[in-house]
Amino acid sequence: MNTQKVDKTLDCKGLSCPMPIVRTKKAMEELTPGQVLEVLATDPGSVADMKSWANRTGHQFIGTKQENDVYKHYVRKSDPSEEKPETRHPDVVSNEDLLKELVQKPVVLDVREPMEYAFGHIPGAKSVPLGQLEEAVKEMNPEQEVYVICRTGNRSDAACQILAGKGFSKVRNVVPGMSQWTGPTEQQ
Repeated sequence: MNTQKVDKTLDCKGLSCPMPIVRTKKAMEELTPGQVLEVLATDPGSVADMKSWANRTGHQFIGTKQENDVYKHYVRKSDPSEEKPETRHPDVVSNEDLLKELVQKPVVLDVREPMEYAFGHIPGAKSVPLGQLEEAVKEMNPEQEVYVICRTGNRSDAACQILAGKGFSKVRNVVPGMSQWTGPTEQQ
């Protein structure tokens, strides 16, 4: 079996979104183009996060291997000419804005991992983990207004960009997300 040459290993075990991405960004700055970063993480959400971040910034996402409870992500630093400035979805609403909208029963898409959703989510929110969004979008109406939420606003930002790229024009990223949500919640 071919093994990937790793130039640097970054230990993000025990950290949750957005910290593995924050640390990955910083570590990538220390690499030269073509070098490979291995990121060790225990957060299941890091699987979709890492791939999405690499695609948005122009770095090459090589893949992920799981060994027991550790995800090993491999990302190759791109040449500066291939790098893209990291973009954010422009339509952002606050937790308070969404709380006011809940009486209208809007479409709320929760893109956190199933375990995060199970321990507390907005009543009526639909659970679609970021890694499953590409498939789920086929069953969604691109004309509907959709509020997208995660723990801190990072995965939901990536989800909003995916939805916007698929023709959804009324997509709102809810920030700062469930980490600071004070409205009603329910458990599954």
